[in-house]
Amino acid sequence: MPKNRVLSTRVLLICAAVGVATGLVSAVAGYLSVPVSAAVPVLYGLVLGSHVLPGIVAQSLLRVPGVALIAHLLAALVSSAFAPAWVLRYIGTALLIGLIQEGITAIGRYRYWGIGRFMVSAVIVGVILAVPIGFAVDLDRFEPWASALYMVMFIVGPVAWTFIGARIGIALRRAGVAAR
Repeated sequence: MPKNRVLSTRVLLICAAVGVATGLVSAVAGYLSVPVSAAVPVLYGLVLGSHVLPGIVAQSLLRVPGVALIAHLLAALVSSAFAPAWVLRYIGTALLIGLIQEGITAIGRYRYWGIGRFMVSAVIVGVILAVPIGFAVDLDRFEPWASALYMVMFIVGPVAWTFIGARIGIALRRAGVAAR
């Protein structure tokens, strides 16, 4: 991959493909969030964690600055087509997670692309999502063990989905998707 800072048409098209594929996953997660929150609320963090996929797949595949944010925004547009009422949620989540993923990578000056860097961003995303949502759902209504599990799942969800996304990106890279 060239070191230039200009995003080529090829990179943008790959981001679009990643955005469409992961946007469909986000749309499904959006629809699953309501029944999961009602039936088994402690697992909501696992569902919400899927929103890390666009950036992780794009970054592990392309290893170029900006691709996480681009893939997230495109995924948000795709998801919004299936759930227009949630357009602001999808775009807000895309901006939040995409900027976190880009920010963590920028701290390393876009030189380190290992799974550890992806996991750091996953944990940060989990904590940032867990705290306000924990207050919003009134965790005091749960048993103490369920409250703890609820919060832990907000870390486990993004970490698990990050691992899956990184493996997908690496497999696509090995298959030659990122090659010239």
